[in-house]
Amino acid sequence: MKLDVLIRDEKPDDVQAITDVTVAAFRTLEVSDHTEQFVIEALRAAGALTLSLVAEVEGRMVGHIAFSPVTVTDGTTNWFGLGPVSVLPEYQRRGIGKALMREGLSRLKEMGGRGCCLVGHPEYYWQFGFDNPAGLVHEGVPPEVFFTLSFDGYAPEGLVTFHEAFKAGGR
Repeated sequence: MKLDVLIRDEKPDDVQAITDVTVAAFRTLEVSDHTEQFVIEALRAAGALTLSLVAEVEGRMVGHIAFSPVTVTDGTTNWFGLGPVSVLPEYQRRGIGKALMREGLSRLKEMGGRGCCLVGHPEYYWQFGFDNPAGLVHEGVPPEVFFTLSFDGYAPEGLVTFHEAFKAGGR
C-alpha cells in the first residue's frame, strides 16, 4: 500500500519527536554508536543544521533527515554532509527514506549547494547518484562507505571534515 507522505521543514516543536524517531531508527543498528540524536542536537545548537526535514504519515512523524556544512581542504565551498537520516523501523523499506533523500538533495541544490557527501551503506546511496570519490577522503572512514554527489560536475579533492557536532556523544 502506497503511503501518503508529507515532507516538510522541521519546526521548533518537532525537536523531541525528531529525537524519538532517530533513537528508534538506530536502536538495533550494529554499526551505530547510538549518538545520532546528540549529533542533531549539537548541529542545531551550533546553528549548523542547514536543512532539517521531517516526514509525516497521517500527522505522525516517521522520519527525519539532516544536512550540515562540511569543509574541504582544497577550499571548495557550499558542500554539505548528509546525516543522519532516520525512519521509524515500522516504516522502513516503504519509500520514506527515499522521499527524504530526494527532497533534501533537491532543496540543497535550490539553496546553491554544490554537492553533498555522507558515510553510509554502499548498496543504498548509489541509487541517488552518489559514488565513491577518487580524490576526496574522510579521515578514518573506509573509502567504500564514503560517498559524494556533485550537483555542478565539480569534484573537490583533499580531506573533507564534517561539522564538529558529529563528535557529540551521550550525556
